[in-house]
Amino acid sequence: MGGTLRLGLYPCELKEGTLAKKLYHNADMVQERHRHRYEFNNAYREALSEKGMVFSGVSPDQRLVEIVELKNHPFYIAAQFHPEFISRPNRPQPIFDGFIAAALEKSL
Repeated sequence: MGGTLRLGLYPCELKEGTLAKKLYHNADMVQERHRHRYEFNNAYREALSEKGMVFSGVSPDQRLVEIVELKNHPFYIAAQFHPEFISRPNRPQPIFDGFIAAALEKSL
C-alpha cells in the first residue's frame, strides 16, 4: 500500500449537461481535497455507463473518475473526494448545498 495515498487538492473536470456541472455553477474545472487510497476500476466504466451511470467528473488526463451520477434519479451523486473538507457553515460545498435544496424541493 505504500505510495498509493492520494492526499491534497486535485483538479476535476466537469462534464457538460450533468448535475455536477449544475451544482458547481457551470464551472469547467474544480479543485477538491482528497485523502484516500481508492480508485474507480476503469474496467467497469463502459458496462456501468450502459446501465445509466454518468461519469460527470474526471481527472484532467481522463484516467481517474472523481464524480458519478445516475441519469434518471432526482439526486444521485457520489464523489471520490471529501466534500466535507472544504465545506463551511456559511459556505457549504456545492454538493451539500444541492442535496439540501433537492431534499427541500422533494418535501414540498
